Amino acid sequence: MAKRLVLCDCMGSCPLDAEALEEATGQPVSAVNKALCTDQIETAAAALQGGDAIICCAQEQRRFEALADELGVDAPAVIDLRDRAGWSADEAPKLPKMAALLAEAQLPAAAEKTVDVVSEGLCLILGPADVTRDAAEQLKDFLGVTVLLSDAKDVPDGRDYDAIVGRLRRAEGALGQFRVVIDALQQVVPGGRGAFDLTAPRDGGVSECDIVLDLTGEPALFSAHEKREGYLRADPKHPPSVAKAVMAASHLVGTFEKPLYVRLEPSLCAHSRAEQTACTRCLDLCPTGAITSAGEHVSVDPMICAGCGACSAVCPSGAISYDAPPVDLTMRRVQTLAQAYLAAGGTAPRLLVHDAHGAEMVRLSARYGNGLPADVIPLEMSAIGAFGHAEAVAGLAAGFASVTILPGPGADRAAIEAQVALARAIGGADRVGILDTTDPDAMSETLYAGTAPAPIETPVRPMGTRRQITRQAARALHPETETLPLPEGAPYGAVIVNTDSCTLCLSCVSLCPSGALGDNPDKPQLRFQEDACLQCGLCASVCPEDAIAYEPRLDLTSTALQQEVLNEEEPFPCVECGALFGSKSAIDRITEKLTGHSMFTDPAKLRMIQMCDDCRVNAQFHSENNPFAGGERPRPRTTDDYLNEGDAPSNGGTSGQKRVH
Repeated sequence: MAKRLVLCDCMGSCPLDAEALEEATGQPVSAVNKALCTDQIETAAAALQGGDAIICCAQEQRRFEALADELGVDAPAVIDLRDRAGWSADEAPKLPKMAALLAEAQLPAAAEKTVDVVSEGLCLILGPADVTRDAAEQLKDFLGVTVLLSDAKDVPDGRDYDAIVGRLRRAEGALGQFRVVIDALQQVVPGGRGAFDLTAPRDGGVSECDIVLDLTGEPALFSAHEKREGYLRADPKHPPSVAKAVMAASHLVGTFEKPLYVRLEPSLCAHSRAEQTACTRCLDLCPTGAITSAGEHVSVDPMICAGCGACSAVCPSGAISYDAPPVDLTMRRVQTLAQAYLAAGGTAPRLLVHDAHGAEMVRLSARYGNGLPADVIPLEMSAIGAFGHAEAVAGLAAGFASVTILPGPGADRAAIEAQVALARAIGGADRVGILDTTDPDAMSETLYAGTAPAPIETPVRPMGTRRQITRQAARALHPETETLPLPEGAPYGAVIVNTDSCTLCLSCVSLCPSGALGDNPDKPQLRFQEDACLQCGLCASVCPEDAIAYEPRLDLTSTALQQEVLNEEEPFPCVECGALFGSKSAIDRITEKLTGHSMFTDPAKLRMIQMCDDCRVNAQFHSENNPFAGGERPRPRTTDDYLNEGDAPSNGGTSGQKRVH
């Protein structure tokens, strides 16, 4: 049953047309209220008791949830139609935008995948003695505190918290599972009179803790330290920062749910084959070091992963995909927004992709500034780095005239810029861009000044993997184009083979992780299917003749889905039986190189190179000094042998007696 939309125009400041919304969405809609959260709270209560209400006001969500709790009913669904759509200086109709936001908000949410992280409150504090002592005094009643000091003279004479002396060599891990290695470690000997004695210093002391409070003021222990859960860092010379870090540390006790941000399919990974490194895109981008090499594929440490999403955007094979929410849900959100906007009568919508910081900018602009233009549809991402070229191109194919990404302060700009460059090459340079500002007014001004290019005439909504969606979307956007040139490092392209150098050894075929390169069991051929090529670089690195190069491009014809022959040669006939094997150039080259070699002075041995496997074995078997030959095997002994030698005992006789014939 369709949910009922409960509308409120917020004291008349957000014009709403109930009948038009009902017609556009196909959902039952209430009359427009003026003050649903105050004077008309009884109307809200009645709607909540009905059990099918969607409150179209996010500002007072807490108030409506509290009301539902008082009434003993489930908390209502809430959709923001005001800050995201209604308050703007644009006089254009808001109905298509509201219809799009309503449709997208009601998509079924994916179940969140989490793992429990337990912190018992064991905290290691690093830094100058005076600052660490003050922090320890504040935390000792809440956490199990250990202070790492550099000088034995700074060891306190109390036992309210532990103090050790040493030098931190290395730290690894995250909240609930940090592991530290300390050199010159000295621990307190609690007995005796006067100042505490210390143990003799030793290197390589290993300890574990749940929280690390770094007040050293030195470079952070971890890359992208602000994304490392359980690692708190503050400038010891700035008391407010120290106080904030101490307060945060005091709350890191208990069981926490850690989201599992990405999903890994090792069988699809093109990282390495036969100890030859190929694709390292995710390894190069991961800001926290959560992704590491694990042989032929990569491994993701979910405890360290901060969920930036960049790995999902750059992975050419789909081995790593963002899962909070999944990639397919993001695609459906984009396509639903475009479809609902166009169905409600809108034309040429523009998509604005942002994170939580951008959502706050939109809210501030709507309340205090000019808001967003009526044709700009906001899409909030939990991790803006997960919105890559495939999602952008899918948006253009679905009917958006342009896609603009608004990165927040913590976004990886380099990764986003690379994805935007690829999306521009595929979707059009004037259709995809970055809005680089943190000022709500500047954001609004730029969007109002922008003009939307003409959108695709016939929108499409492809399904499948990110690669499949990209190809289908590109074909829809460029129906008359056969090949799109792409920037260097793109995950799509062709393999170029120098046929003069290639010997058809097929080393590239045996190691190709995606199956893009293949052979022909009936003749010497190197085959290639461009659609499957990941441009991982492995075939070029293993080619002994340096005969392989790459051309980044996107072939939009059906040829890309078929195998084509890159190189083929005349097969070599066995000099004994005539059976075809190998390639003529390879056999001729090997024969030429081994001619005159000390181990091939015998023409018969050189001739074996030109034989098929069966004939070569036969020739070796019948050759002089046959390596398969051995001495004559001894004849098996039989019963008659024993009897004739008189060694077999007679019945009841003594062993060794000779039998009388």
